Amino acid sequence: MQQLTMKNKIYKILSIILKWVLILSISFLILFPVYWIVISSITPSGELFKTPIDYIPDHPTLASYQFLIENVGLLQKVANTCIIVGSTLIISTIFSVLAAYAFSRFKSKGITIAFAFIIATMLIPEVVTARPLYEFMQKVKLYDTYPGLILLYVSAVIPFTVLILSNFVAEIPISLEEAASIDGANFLQRITLVTMPLMKPAIATVCIINFVTCLNNFFTPLFYSNGIQVLSVAIVQLPLRDNMYAVPWDLVSAMGCIILLPIIIFVAIFEKQIMEGIMAGGVKA
Repeated sequence: MQQLTMKNKIYKILSIILKWVLILSISFLILFPVYWIVISSITPSGELFKTPIDYIPDHPTLASYQFLIENVGLLQKVANTCIIVGSTLIISTIFSVLAAYAFSRFKSKGITIAFAFIIATMLIPEVVTARPLYEFMQKVKLYDTYPGLILLYVSAVIPFTVLILSNFVAEIPISLEEAASIDGANFLQRITLVTMPLMKPAIATVCIINFVTCLNNFFTPLFYSNGIQVLSVAIVQLPLRDNMYAVPWDLVSAMGCIILLPIIIFVAIFEKQIMEGIMAGGVKA
């Protein structure tokens, strides 16, 4: 009996050690590239490729960030990104919540076809619709405008948002709305006071995922805009300084850190809501 107890303790200790070895190994593989980007952004350009490699810079500097602000118009690009991404999140969330409620609560052949059509648009690559959409944006005077870019961003995130939210609404018992209706609540009150508060985990999840998606969107602002530049496009339009054939890796790393920072902050703060929303809204399809 004592031997079995001893063996169980040994197996438990080994399992804990193995678990932490795997956790630390995976964490290292994920975090080391991020660490290298951060280090490269504060390392002088002349010391980036010296040997042996310095994993801690000898002369850390913020010159790369200063160069981006003074010569690349970083603050304007940040403002453009905030305007487009912020507007996209607000508009797409409002429309998607209403659409998800309608698709989940009302059943008919036409609604089912409309839902299938919206979800099917997720399967169409952006390149396929690029040419006709480019001509359409020019004809309606939306090319290289904030409303045009916001419209494209919203149309890109709505299918996924509706899919997640509609599955989440389907899990909410309709008896709660019926009880509110008996108490005198009208249709709008049932949505805003009963259903939407229960949808907070799913809404937080899709907002965070859409935020990351919009921030990393490269094709849309590159193809449908010329004067309005966002952070995802600016990273490939950095000026060459000393050598016209050399990539300014210090500037690229600094821009990468600026793009990564809000994503890391959002995910760190709302990690719990992300997991709850995905588990609750992504079980059914």
